[in-house]
Amino acid sequence: MAIIIRLDRIMADRKMSLNELAEKVGMTNVNLSNLKTGKMKGIRFETMNAICEALNCQPGDLFEHVNE
Repeated sequence: MAIIIRLDRIMADRKMSLNELAEKVGMTNVNLSNLKTGKMKGIRFETMNAICEALNCQPGDLFEHVNE
């Protein structure tokens, strides 16, 4: 089983760049990029809330669970 992060798809749908989202959320580009590529092991609810507010989406829009 794996969790797929769909942040890049949501950002593309909203026509929002990594730099713009990082600024709105208050994260560094590096940390946001690490989240986007799945290199982070976890995310704080506070950060997830900020991302959802900036992208006008639900947490379930950002993540997908798949069987490998």
